[in-house]
Amino acid sequence: MARSNPERRAALLDAAIEVLAEEGARGLTFRAVDQRAAVPAGTASNYFANRHALLTQCAARVYERLEPDADTLARSLTGPRDAARVTELMHQLVDRVADFPTGFLALLELRLAALRRPELREVLTARIAADLRFNVDHHLAAGLPGDATTVHLLYLALNWLILERLALPDLFTPDRRTALVDQLVARLLAGEQTGGG
Repeated sequence: MARSNPERRAALLDAAIEVLAEEGARGLTFRAVDQRAAVPAGTASNYFANRHALLTQCAARVYERLEPDADTLARSLTGPRDAARVTELMHQLVDRVADFPTGFLALLELRLAALRRPELREVLTARIAADLRFNVDHHLAAGLPGDATTVHLLYLALNWLILERLALPDLFTPDRRTALVDQLVARLLAGEQTGGG
């Protein structure tokens, strides 16, 4: 049965991510996914019960593709435990996410669709909350400076920086973006050390 082919399912979700990024949630149809994946008409509908299932599984697939591999995670637990290390890890994060622009844009489209679809909002909130919990737990386990609030503030600020990098690439030069990440980490951690964070 076609539904048991995990490679085909992943390819369909990757095609759906591309459609979401380029056409928005309204353009995400089974037909558009089939065309983007270059598969026979009706293939996507064999894998996903309905459009809602396709939308919700797209978010999981984006996070699957963005997740660092085991070696990268292991390396993040080694080395110094200081602000410079946090800064280095944040630059790596920004680059990893920005290197998958359609994934980031698809997540933005899913967020917008969630404004009008409570069931999607529930799924997306749970998925992003789990990712945030993982990031906080990993940060604390690594013994890096900063607490859960630091991680949340980095998440919020860096998401917007990535959006500007993708949507308005000429707004900040690459050097300015680098300096902004450096300053963000430095100021957050300085505020925490003085009791302001």
